[in-house]
Amino acid sequence: MSVTLTTAHWLFLFWVGVVIIVMGFRKDPLIPCLLGLLTVGWLFKKSFLGGVTSVYNALIVAGNEFWGIIVIISLIVALSKLLSETGADYLVMSPAARLMVNADVAYWVIGIAMMLASWFFWPSPATALIGAIMFPVAVRAGLPAIGAAMAMNLFGHGIALSTDYIIQGAPTITAKAAGFANPSPVIQASIPLALTMGLVTTIAAYIIIKKDMRKNPEALAAEREAIVGKEIKREINGVSYFLAVVTPLAFALDVAAMWVLQLRGGDATALLGGTAVLILAVGTMLKYGWEGLEKITDFVRDGFMFGIKIFAPVVIIGGFFFLGKGELAQSILSDKAATGFLEDFGVALSQTVPLNKVFVALVSLATGIVVGLDGSGFSPLPLVGSVAATFGKAGFDTATLAALGQIAGVWTGGGTIIPWGLIPVAAITGVNPIDLARKNFIPVILGFAATTIVAIFLL
Repeated sequence: MSVTLTTAHWLFLFWVGVVIIVMGFRKDPLIPCLLGLLTVGWLFKKSFLGGVTSVYNALIVAGNEFWGIIVIISLIVALSKLLSETGADYLVMSPAARLMVNADVAYWVIGIAMMLASWFFWPSPATALIGAIMFPVAVRAGLPAIGAAMAMNLFGHGIALSTDYIIQGAPTITAKAAGFANPSPVIQASIPLALTMGLVTTIAAYIIIKKDMRKNPEALAAEREAIVGKEIKREINGVSYFLAVVTPLAFALDVAAMWVLQLRGGDATALLGGTAVLILAVGTMLKYGWEGLEKITDFVRDGFMFGIKIFAPVVIIGGFFFLGKGELAQSILSDKAATGFLEDFGVALSQTVPLNKVFVALVSLATGIVVGLDGSGFSPLPLVGSVAATFGKAGFDTATLAALGQIAGVWTGGGTIIPWGLIPVAAITGVNPIDLARKNFIPVILGFAATTIVAIFLL
């Protein structure tokens, strides 16, 4: 199959370059994306009004693609606020906290707890949950504050957010841009890559922490004395115990149902979302009685404010990069003759440039890292998915490339190696975000190197 690259193709590629440069300078790329939609639409439809309508169409198309994920994350955050107010979160996490008998165990327990909480409740709510309940216990067990922050960061904003196996927000966005109907191919392809990235980074970080602990035991003891008094006690009642039992049990049953019934994509999201909102409704009424009819509105409003805040820029960025995918470009440009601009470049590259596995893997990795420098874990996903689809047209495994780019983008932008993305964890643990970024840097870079090598063999 041969393609003809038009002026509109090159204009689209120009704006892609502008977006990458802007994000590399840690600036939001929304205006370049909007200008790209306007000018490409104007040139393609040969009408300024056509360009203006393309901008709006792109936002609607992207909003439709992402709306299910926005809703599920908003409902999960709303539920997490109820759990926090009732003290159920304290009851759920307290057994894990009791396992932290020394610094070695504390590192892995607080990290794994953060990963599990982030899978079900997303990293931002999980940071507050783990930080308030388990962080002081970990420090009391002998783990330095910077070590606990690294564990929370690497397991939560790294492993959990870059895989997102339960809520499936990240793989859904990446898969849509890569041309898959559901996130299953990206999820399956990410498993060996995520295992490699997770093991290399967390083990390397553990070795660094142990080395630091041996250097300055006096400062560690002083730090422990200052932090242990910050442990939070919650008011516990019958509703707290009810929610502490029902919530993890219900989500565990959801996961079992996904596995047994092979629920994927939208079906899995619907099951989780329905479960979350039903627990929210029942728990609110039990906690507040008739006042719960009003209180649940506050929880839902807070949850959706969080969801929209996270996804509002992603909708615009995704709308622009969806021009790279054929059927989505047709909807945006209102023309059945439209083709995906990035897909066409992929075909053209395969016909003119000798591509190899090493090159395409490095491009996918670099794209995720550079675009992730803006500090938003999800901003890179539409682009890395589109890049994967481009190289997929050249004969490489699209799902593996998409998963590699997703890992690179989320680990960078989600908040593990750039100070401006580390503020939530740094704030709740009381460490300097620059110091935390510096400590995370070597483990994460080692993880990127190992993961890229594995991806090259899988392409």
